[in-house]
Amino acid sequence: MEKKNDNFIERPPVIAVMGHIDHGKSTLLDYIRKSNVVASESGGITQHISAYEVFHKTETGEKRITFLDTPGHEAFSKLRSRGAQIADIAVLVVSAEEGVKLQTKEAYETIKEAKIPFIVAINKIDKPSADIERTKMNLAESEIYLEGFGGAVPYTLISAKTGLGIPELLDMMFLVAELEGFKGDSSIPAEGIVLENNLDQQKGIAATLVIKNGTLASGMYIASHNAIAPVRIMENFKGEKIEKASFSSPVRIIGWDNLPPVGATFKAFSSKNEAQKCAENYEAEEKIEKPENEDARFVIPVIIEADTTGSLEAIVSKLELLSNERTKFKIIHAGIGIISEMDIKRAVAHPNAIVFGFNTKVNPLAKELSLRATIPLEMFTVIYTLLERAEEILKLKTPKIEVEELIGSLKVLKIFSAEKNRQVIGGRVETGTVKSGKDMKIIRRGTEIGTGAIRELQKLKNKVSEANEGEECGLLVESKIEIAPGDLISVVVLVSR
Repeated sequence: MEKKNDNFIERPPVIAVMGHIDHGKSTLLDYIRKSNVVASESGGITQHISAYEVFHKTETGEKRITFLDTPGHEAFSKLRSRGAQIADIAVLVVSAEEGVKLQTKEAYETIKEAKIPFIVAINKIDKPSADIERTKMNLAESEIYLEGFGGAVPYTLISAKTGLGIPELLDMMFLVAELEGFKGDSSIPAEGIVLENNLDQQKGIAATLVIKNGTLASGMYIASHNAIAPVRIMENFKGEKIEKASFSSPVRIIGWDNLPPVGATFKAFSSKNEAQKCAENYEAEEKIEKPENEDARFVIPVIIEADTTGSLEAIVSKLELLSNERTKFKIIHAGIGIISEMDIKRAVAHPNAIVFGFNTKVNPLAKELSLRATIPLEMFTVIYTLLERAEEILKLKTPKIEVEELIGSLKVLKIFSAEKNRQVIGGRVETGTVKSGKDMKIIRRGTEIGTGAIRELQKLKNKVSEANEGEECGLLVESKIEIAPGDLISVVVLVSR
């Protein structure tokens, strides 16, 4: 008989809560864990991935579950995608008042790409304007087919505000988890995914991890890409120090030698040498970045310091989208932490550079240097405010270009005289206005054959500055091309746009 592995046991599910902004994701989690998250976020919008553990009583006893609160603001599409990759199950929150919105569809596409099971939570059913049947129809129109409504996607009706239907939603999560059969081996060193990172000014580099398998204990070492950390300071999601954690738990490890990339995998080792070897192997295998293609656009260099990698990624990706055909933002440096003198010195080395700070502080010496060097330094706490300002800067700094604008055309009727590079011609203004002193193009049978300039203009033998549509006039023109009757003279001016 095969020996049973008692360490290979049922693993608590990791749940990603997703959906459109204001549809109640944070309120749902808020109710579940009985704490106020929304009030602590600038602008009332969740701007970082956060992980929380809760316990739920079922028929078979109390069970643990981990939630990922993924942002709903469209700037955070990368974070939403990462949340689904880390999660085992997704909950797609849809308002019974508004139905499916753009970010609902984006979240659904992310879930499909991640190939994970999901549950639809139709929220705000307590509202007077809630229309559950219309919402189900709206979901079906978006190819999300609920159970009993043409499909097999499980759903629950809830009010995140009052708590109505939330116990049933939690039961549904465990039922889906049971059907999927999530398992883990508690006897092996932990492995999982880096969820978030930041620079703690007092303690150093910190990272939030979600353990997907194995056990993490004090005294071990962790490696993620080229970063390693000793497991000395380990905290649970409440910020309490702990000695041990197992699969599906979110933990915060402080004391990394480098920032571990968000979304990267991590592995735990019993010794520092093993962790270092893992990090060194990653560095040896790291691909060399391809050089950027030449770009003739005007460049606005940007230095960004933010509170977390998640915020940083969202800002960088949106700045790239804000670039236009003539001007682009170029990220000179993007980091986690306070704005330092080094950031300002980087800006000084790049003409037209701007420094942005997001949910962070400015070193007093850096602020003084920015004033002396006249380096724009702007601080923000809400991402869409930063992006609106960036859009303004883009418009202001986009260089003007000179384009030729046609102001009039004249058909050549007669050639009066010709000498070297100069001709006296007669014609009729076909469109617009023909003006003395302006450049011209010579068009023959629809093709431009040369250029020149109008030196003098006469009407009824009187010198004039311009002739308008329908009028006949004489012109002294200068051109290397010999003009012939029937040619069209197009008069152009340079206009800045």
